[in-house]
Amino acid sequence: MSAERRTEQSGRLALNRSTFVKLVVVACVMFGFGYALVPVYRQVCEVLGINVLTQKDGTVERPANTQVDLARTITVELDGNAQGPWRFRPTQRSIDVHPGEMATVIYEVVNTQARTVKAQAIPSYAPQSATPHFKKVECFCFKEQVLGPNEARQMPVVFFIDPALPREVKNITLSYTFFEIGGAVAKNE
Repeated sequence: MSAERRTEQSGRLALNRSTFVKLVVVACVMFGFGYALVPVYRQVCEVLGINVLTQKDGTVERPANTQVDLARTITVELDGNAQGPWRFRPTQRSIDVHPGEMATVIYEVVNTQARTVKAQAIPSYAPQSATPHFKKVECFCFKEQVLGPNEARQMPVVFFIDPALPREVKNITLSYTFFEIGGAVAKNE
């Protein structure tokens, strides 16, 4: 091998080593930057007061709902009517709530048949003036229910009463009629 060619190879080898060392340094710097990013991010967020998940002393207080009218109490009477092959009833007869306060009640249904049935619940309210003020967040009445043979199920209703409810309304009756709906029930349901 000629001297010129050996010099060229040793120059490439030196260049390759130099490039390799630079890449290792860049990789280490990138790893260090990524590793340090989390505590830096936390510090920046804490200083700016954004994205704070917990208070500094470790306690978290639930904020008070300023929409709740503690000066008023409304009695919500619960009723259930069954039109079909089941037993349907609320697990409690009534509940006292303050306007603006979230409340949860449970209705229970039992399919008394040895077949799968599809059903729907329709709510009604008394007095009628309470209807626009009764706000349901979660309800089994929002969708059809498929009940297997002899299945029992407890279904929640999460609601609040709008504080704009007329002051003369002290009692509201929430009644559901649970009835079977037509159509074939799919096997995978």
